[in-house]
Amino acid sequence: MAGELCLLLLLLFCRSTISTVQPLYEPPSDTLDFGFVPARIYDTSTYYEPGPIGILFRLVHSFLYLVQPNYFPQDLIKKLALQNFGGTPGDFQKPENIVLTLQAVYYELGFLVSATLGLLFVLLLPLVGLCFCMCRCCDNCGGEMHQRQKKNAECQRSCFATVLFAASCVISIGVLIAYAANQHLTNQVKGAKNLVNSNFKDLRIFLNDTPGQIDYLVSQYNTTKRRALADLHNVGPLLGNRVQDQLGKDVRPALDAALTMAGAIRETKEALENVSVSVEVLQEGTEKLQGNLTEVRGQLMNTLDDSACTTAQAASICYVISNSLNLLNIDANFSRLPGVSPQLAKVNEVLKTDLSSLVQKGYAAFNNTPDLVRNQTRNILSDIKNVLETIGSNITILTKTLPVQKILADFTLYLSQSEAYVEDYFPVVEQYDFYRWLCCLLLCCMVILILVFYYLGLLCGTCGYDKNATPTTRGCISNTGGNFLMAGVGFSFIFSWVLMLIVVVTFVAGGNVEKLVCEPFEDKTLFKILDTPYLLNRHWKHYLSGIILKNPHINLTFEKVYSDCKENKGIYNSLRLENIFDIYDFLNVSMYAEEISLKIRQININLSNIVLLDDKGKENLLNFSYSGINEIDFAAYLSEINKSVTKVDLLAFANDLEARADQLPKGALENALKGHANKIRMIHIQQVVPLEQAMKYVRARSTLNQSIRLLERTSAELSGKVRNVISAVEKAQLLISNNASSVIVTETKRYMDTIIGYFKQYVAWVKESVTTEVATCKPIANVIDTTVEIFLCSYVTDCLNAFWFGLGGCTVFLIPAIICAVKLAKYYRRMDTEDVYDDVETMPMKNLENGNNGYHKENLYGIQNPIMTR
Repeated sequence: MAGELCLLLLLLFCRSTISTVQPLYEPPSDTLDFGFVPARIYDTSTYYEPGPIGILFRLVHSFLYLVQPNYFPQDLIKKLALQNFGGTPGDFQKPENIVLTLQAVYYELGFLVSATLGLLFVLLLPLVGLCFCMCRCCDNCGGEMHQRQKKNAECQRSCFATVLFAASCVISIGVLIAYAANQHLTNQVKGAKNLVNSNFKDLRIFLNDTPGQIDYLVSQYNTTKRRALADLHNVGPLLGNRVQDQLGKDVRPALDAALTMAGAIRETKEALENVSVSVEVLQEGTEKLQGNLTEVRGQLMNTLDDSACTTAQAASICYVISNSLNLLNIDANFSRLPGVSPQLAKVNEVLKTDLSSLVQKGYAAFNNTPDLVRNQTRNILSDIKNVLETIGSNITILTKTLPVQKILADFTLYLSQSEAYVEDYFPVVEQYDFYRWLCCLLLCCMVILILVFYYLGLLCGTCGYDKNATPTTRGCISNTGGNFLMAGVGFSFIFSWVLMLIVVVTFVAGGNVEKLVCEPFEDKTLFKILDTPYLLNRHWKHYLSGIILKNPHINLTFEKVYSDCKENKGIYNSLRLENIFDIYDFLNVSMYAEEISLKIRQININLSNIVLLDDKGKENLLNFSYSGINEIDFAAYLSEINKSVTKVDLLAFANDLEARADQLPKGALENALKGHANKIRMIHIQQVVPLEQAMKYVRARSTLNQSIRLLERTSAELSGKVRNVISAVEKAQLLISNNASSVIVTETKRYMDTIIGYFKQYVAWVKESVTTEVATCKPIANVIDTTVEIFLCSYVTDCLNAFWFGLGGCTVFLIPAIICAVKLAKYYRRMDTEDVYDDVETMPMKNLENGNNGYHKENLYGIQNPIMTR
């Protein structure tokens, strides 16, 4: 049945084998979202908490560790199993088997010694009881109803009573432990049905959810297909933009340079116009000033030619003034600057062709690359879509070829039969558990009966004891207490060997199950034993793979399967079902990728119709380089701009002239010079100051300065710049016309990798899902944990060990209880005879005359003993 179960599981989950053994694909930046595989949470919890009685279980485990401190004999068990120990005659005489036997005995030494002591107890205690009974019948071993009077009798009685009470308390605790373990096992058996039903429920979830999970995996192929189709529909923006981006690394800088040069032409025209206008404005102002200064200079020369200057006093002054007349002149003479009309005319001729418009046409043609790609790939895309549809059809065909429904039905039927079997026989289990509970309760009652006699004996004996009474005059209650004690002793001899026999059997069974099954199961050592090659089947290296995969050479171990299921991994990966049916061979991405790649490689994109800049535009650039702006005398312009309006400060010149006139004798010459000085001041105020401060002239000078400098920068290596622009445009055009194919091939491959990457993502996701989310086998691990860890170890073994631990303690402490009860009964029971005197020398003669040798009987010759009647 186990093999059939494994086979059904194998066939069921072959459908979920869309897994690969290839490494996970590193997805592109645009990752697909496949969502989450639908899954429900399993209800069964294998965590078991025994409650307060767990302290007792841990105490028993500690005791077992004292009895058996050795580690689990993994190698020994392997050797014993592999040697087929005892299978043929003479095996025990083999040296290696003798060694194994000694090792096994050494491992079980603690159990053997304890069991031997228990068996000795079983054998000897009934024999001792029989001898004790016969001895007492012969008035020996305390059977004679006579008690000697001793000075320390009171102390002995107290000691015996205390020890008996302590032993009874220990026995009572042992009975409580045994009863608690017995009742705990019964309670757990009653609650076990819910745990069993929970496991069946999880198995049904396991079966019912798996087809839906598989369908979800299959349906998510549509997500991949939709994304691939969306990219195919957007082949223009995707592939076209990629090609455009790669070509744009050369094309856009070339067009930008051409567009910049077009802007430079316009700026040059504006600068030339500004130079022409500014020069005219400045020429107008300086020419008028030049005329006035010439007139004043002529008048001064005429005045200095007067005869008054020939006098000795005025001659030197006139000479000085005459020498300074050449300073009365303008400094910045814009009339001497060459004009820029020829250059402006050539630039205007260049601007008749709209270079910017030509460059924008190149931009538009280049930006139309996505539309070109879309228009030229329509036929290829339909073929690729057909391939995608074929892949989807193949997946659908694959799912239909597997007999999933039949396998599901068979396994569900098997599960239903198992559940019905449990439902039918669980009452039988409860009934037998009730019988077991009664038997264990009967054993506890045996001990309780003994305890009742001991406790009643102690109670009656203690309460009815009169220290003033002699042994022959003790009261009825005290005597009854002694009888109860002896009854307890009798029942102890009757029941103790039965109790010890039960303890030995349960101790050996429960202790070895705990040490050889439960502890190694907890640390998975037990699985390592089962995984030993050739252990369970001498012809199979790996038993589990031989059963499930029909190939015993595949390394499939119990430990690995259990650990994976414990971590709630998928059963496909846990059982390595790819060795039976690897659907990746059918859904191999490379098989479909090759066909898709072949189709995509057929994409042939022709970009030769794209013209970045025609010959007219190139000619326009060349004409601009021939415009002659580089022939302008920029130094002359800048020199005039930087000069002042006049060569001398007219106001200072007038003041100096007036000061020199004051040095002359009073007369016409002095007055004439002072008149000229005033006229020079007026020229300064009316003409020089406006030229220096009026906005019209300031703006003209500033504009002229900026324009000249702009023209100077533009003209610097103008021919070389134009040639570089034309060369960059021609290079980009050559790339588009002749070398774009390599770029297109590269980008087409990247585009193809993106499309194929979606399928690789899908396969990688399927593999990850099948490994961790689809058909997670937690219920299988739960069934194992429930069966071994909870039912066998926690419910049965722990309770069984606690039961023999309590019952064994009771039985062992019956020995000191028997001894103390027999001794203590002498102090409670009414004796037939007693000692009159402990000292023979003080014994009265009349006692000797009576012939009782110092013994008194309660009634002598029908006369009351005077001592007893006090």
